Amino acid sequence: MNFIWVWNARTLKRYMIIVIAAFFTAGILYVERSQIPVFSNNDTPAAIYKVDAEDQRVALTFNISWGEERAEPILDILKENDIPATFFVSAAWAERHPDIVERIIEDGHELGSHGYRHDHYTKWEEDKIKKDIQTAHRILQEVSQEAPTYLRPPNGSFDDRVLQIAEKENYDVIHWSVNSEDWLNPGVEKIVQNVTSQLTNGDIILFHASDSAKQTHEALPVIISQLKNDGYKFDTISQLISGAEVVTKEIK
Repeated sequence: MNFIWVWNARTLKRYMIIVIAAFFTAGILYVERSQIPVFSNNDTPAAIYKVDAEDQRVALTFNISWGEERAEPILDILKENDIPATFFVSAAWAERHPDIVERIIEDGHELGSHGYRHDHYTKWEEDKIKKDIQTAHRILQEVSQEAPTYLRPPNGSFDDRVLQIAEKENYDVIHWSVNSEDWLNPGVEKIVQNVTSQLTNGDIILFHASDSAKQTHEALPVIISQLKNDGYKFDTISQLISGAEVVTKEIK
């Protein structure tokens, strides 16, 4: 038996709509995959640790929770090299050193929250976590005149509860994909190796600018020079996540 398929204008139009909708959905899914979370379960909140970038872009991030001797030299190095970075600052530290926070902002860097008390959120009750995030937000906004939108929990310690609370407080949790382990003070050469030996496009690199990290300011110029020679560009977290081009300007 022979079958004859008759395609009228209405049928053709209906199938074209289906095809276009399928391509549109596929495009959305592709874009959403550009941010790679630490873990993700359907619609549950997730922490971002790197970005699936096609070009050679990375983000330098620095945690600060105490001391005032190491931050300034690191800021000097970044300024000399015209490199933006993201600083996750403990609000308790920011209260004591508003001048350094002011310089972080003036130098064009991005300010993120590192909580208020530098303790493990995963050991706390939910109300205490929420209060700490809110307290840090208020203080950082008062000190910097900017409202932070990125949170790196103290000690990088988080779980599902922390992620859900952070989301309700309008924060994105930022982890890292490359750990310099500079806080261990393993030697300049080792810090350089920890970063450069495993770097890939879209990585978020963890450094510290607290006084406990005594070798970071010595390793940083070497790392920056090597990454520049390898063709890498430097973004803030916002730039890296959004995929925006870096706008450079002369810093005087």
